[in-house]
Amino acid sequence: MTAFGKLIRTTAFRLTLVYLFLFALFAASLLGYFAWNTRRMITDQITETVESELVELTDQYNHGGIRGLVYAIENRALRPGANLYLVTTPQGQAVAGNVGSLQPGVMDKPGWAETFYRRLDETDTRSHFALVRVAQLPGGFRLLIGRDLEERRRLFGIVAKAAQWSVVIVLLLGLGGGVFVARRVLYRIDAMTGTTQRIMAGDLSERVPVGRSGDELDRLAEHLNAMLDRIEALMAGLKEVSDNIAHDLKTPLTRLRNRAEEALALGGNETEYRAALEGTIDESDSLIRTFNALLMIARAESGQARDNMVDFDAAEVAHGIQELYEPLAEDRGLTLSVTAQPATVHGNRELISQALANLVENAIKYGKPVEGQNGRQTGPSDILIEARPDGGNFHFSVTDHGPGIPAADRARAMERFVRLEASRTQPGSGLGLSLASAVATLHGGELQLADADPGLRAILSVPLVPLASTRRGVEQHPT
Repeated sequence: MTAFGKLIRTTAFRLTLVYLFLFALFAASLLGYFAWNTRRMITDQITETVESELVELTDQYNHGGIRGLVYAIENRALRPGANLYLVTTPQGQAVAGNVGSLQPGVMDKPGWAETFYRRLDETDTRSHFALVRVAQLPGGFRLLIGRDLEERRRLFGIVAKAAQWSVVIVLLLGLGGGVFVARRVLYRIDAMTGTTQRIMAGDLSERVPVGRSGDELDRLAEHLNAMLDRIEALMAGLKEVSDNIAHDLKTPLTRLRNRAEEALALGGNETEYRAALEGTIDESDSLIRTFNALLMIARAESGQARDNMVDFDAAEVAHGIQELYEPLAEDRGLTLSVTAQPATVHGNRELISQALANLVENAIKYGKPVEGQNGRQTGPSDILIEARPDGGNFHFSVTDHGPGIPAADRARAMERFVRLEASRTQPGSGLGLSLASAVATLHGGELQLADADPGLRAILSVPLVPLASTRRGVEQHPT
């Protein structure tokens, strides 16, 4: 398609043509109305003037007879710019006046008429147009009084010419403006199209150019760029997840295979086979837990979990997690306590409970105070679960007094399969904080990692007022 073809097919150009047609129609109607009113005003003025003279000349005839009328007409006919006058006998013969010829039959019909005429003193044969009034006088005489319509025709011609030029100018300016607007819009659309083509070719770093006018195209570009940022982040996360799955699951799968191969190669008794099978089951359970965590993260990030949003008591969830993990904490030499204020939260209870459980598991694994040079612990050996409202949000927090996480590593710690422990002596897949962060995002909140001085404080924050989208999801999919 040629550049001109693309131009005339744009929505901006078509809208310009529509507005141009409407504006031209409005301008033509306005000028037509003005011309019509001007014509009517001139006609009314002529009518009033002729009627006034007819009354005066009729009085003159009634008082002075035909001679007095002829005398008055001859005097008036000599004035500069005089009206048209003509007096005829009952037989139609001209008696006095300045009219040389009329259209046939004009004098036979009393009343108003528009007719061609020619004056007596004119040497050329050119006819003029006039508005005349014919009256029948006593005795059969007929009196014609009229006014030339050249002034009306000339004024109407001026208005008509102005209308023509106005329409031409409007069309030219409208088409020029339409081409300018269409080219400007087409340029920006082409820029967006080029960006999308490069993105489809694989360059996810491309962004739609944003102007400085702040118009609807700029707002669209800003939203598209925000969407592209999100897509790029998701794609990067997907790539990272794929790489991490391939790396982190390769080791347990290899152990599974080696244990089974070793059991088959060495033979042995029933006890050895049972030990090999139990080890295989443990490795399988670990893999299943990893995949379950990945599925829960995927559900949270995709928004599917919004179908199960309910109102629940946040304090009850916190106490339930404390009861569940208190024995595990005691085995590690830690004290697990809870401080919770009753409050109703709207959300996915299962996911929020799982996210809080992940935070408590991390605190139990890594929250044991570090021993100093004298062998004593550097901080208290307790873990505190808090659940309380704060403004428009509700905070679930888990505080420990272990080594904590350096500020530079806290954002990375919430990524999938990231384990800051280099030796990886503790069991786990590196998905606990990632799941908690995804659950917070699903509910319109966030996960924050802060310094407990010493130790780490993980805060899961969700809004007390639910998101509109989650509330609609509950209304459409009642539990």
